[in-house]
Amino acid sequence: MPDATATNLPGSTEVDENELVRVRFCPSPTGDPHVGMLRTALFNWAFARRHQGVFVFRIEDTDTVRDTEQSYEAVVDAVSWLGLEWDEGPGVGGDFGPYRQSQRRDIYREVVERLLESGDAYRCYCTPEELNQRREEARAAGRDSGYDGRCRDLTPGQVGTFEAENRPAVVRFRVPDGDWEFDDLIRGPMTFKSEFVSDFVLVRANGDPLYPLVNPVDDALMRITHVLRGEDLLSSTPRQLALHQALARIGIGSGRTPRFGHLPYVMGQGNKKLSKRDPESAFSRYQRDGFLPEGLANYLGLLGWSMGDDVEFYSLAQMAEAFDLDRVNASPARFDLKKCTAVNSLWVRALDPADLAARMLPFLIGAEVLPDEPTEEQLEILRRATPLVQERMELLSQAVGLLGFLFTGSPGCGEFRLDPDDAAKVLDDSGRRVAATAESALRALPDWDIPSIEDALRVALVEGLGLKPRLAFGPVRVAVTGRRVSPPLFESLELLGRERSLARLAAVAGP
Repeated sequence: MPDATATNLPGSTEVDENELVRVRFCPSPTGDPHVGMLRTALFNWAFARRHQGVFVFRIEDTDTVRDTEQSYEAVVDAVSWLGLEWDEGPGVGGDFGPYRQSQRRDIYREVVERLLESGDAYRCYCTPEELNQRREEARAAGRDSGYDGRCRDLTPGQVGTFEAENRPAVVRFRVPDGDWEFDDLIRGPMTFKSEFVSDFVLVRANGDPLYPLVNPVDDALMRITHVLRGEDLLSSTPRQLALHQALARIGIGSGRTPRFGHLPYVMGQGNKKLSKRDPESAFSRYQRDGFLPEGLANYLGLLGWSMGDDVEFYSLAQMAEAFDLDRVNASPARFDLKKCTAVNSLWVRALDPADLAARMLPFLIGAEVLPDEPTEEQLEILRRATPLVQERMELLSQAVGLLGFLFTGSPGCGEFRLDPDDAAKVLDDSGRRVAATAESALRALPDWDIPSIEDALRVALVEGLGLKPRLAFGPVRVAVTGRRVSPPLFESLELLGRERSLARLAAVAGP
């Protein structure tokens, strides 16, 4: 065992042109995936694609208490939905699997045995009570409260005594003495003093392997060349460097330590680090609210990275082509839901109308505005209506409010309802008289088309009643669409059709 170590990794370039870049995204399946996690996945994916490398998707599910299969499936679905195709991992396989840590326990067990044999690890018999007492004593004396190495060099007799007492033992890594230095790919030169890097636990007393073991072991065995992860893991880097050196000594992996780069925090409201408890954090809300994968991925790319030249609207392919770590800002990035929504609206407008109609369809079905199997006539109405709302939409879920009136009231399409607040504002006695006049004028039309509808309403309401267009058309809009905000009125009436349009106006006008 060396007595001291200092690791200096090259920092002048991101990538050796002769190496195959291999990066990994390795979430823990605990709870709903969050946007900070997906930002990390995005940056790793873009880095791999930029350098024609390999994007490894690995699941760190060794926490038997918190990990769930439901969360595992949610993480896989989220990464897939976002469009980040992985080269190795769940459903894809690869040469270095399995890619779920819960299926790699035999590998970790063998590595630990070899670390114990080489002296890079040792069994620690300190009880939690003893550890807490010594930590308090160290704090009171002004010393670092990390593990004090009490079990580092136990004699065979001491080990025998502890074993005879049936004391449970964890396995600790023997951290070499000396300061730790490395060149962070984003933050530059970093130094950690040796007194702040104490011997750490690799395996619990019950045999469960811990993150400080499994993460570097998998990185070594999977030939990971670059580790891009959150800033919150920066302080654990010296431990990983130390373990990588030990793994190399015992012949685990390629013997090459990965380069590390730590991505900036994503901040939420109140300039606090975005956590799973923050409402804007949960990925599921973005699917539920109708964000596009392109829109959310685009916005996540803006959180700490810049394409330059004030370009903020770009696709995944464009990001991958331009991505480099020099443009990753080390300062925290703030998640702004309004900005995220605005970026998404740009993508809504950029879609081909037929594509947008297809993406809105599940929301209309989910809200029971359309049946599970819409008719071809209903689909054609949706396709024709889509261009009318495309410029007004920010989220796919808004299709229910904007277009639902075209289908409700028909068999299998739910009941047509007026928005009570909107109706109260415009369908007073005056508004009902307007609806009655409009119904009478439209009923007399020989042709039901946009020019005829517009001409009839302008003559009857603007010229005949002397109303300004806003006062003339507002009651008609609420009567036939149910809301004050809708697609253009004349086009809406044409799509809704003569029979249903007249019936809704008559229902509002009353006897």
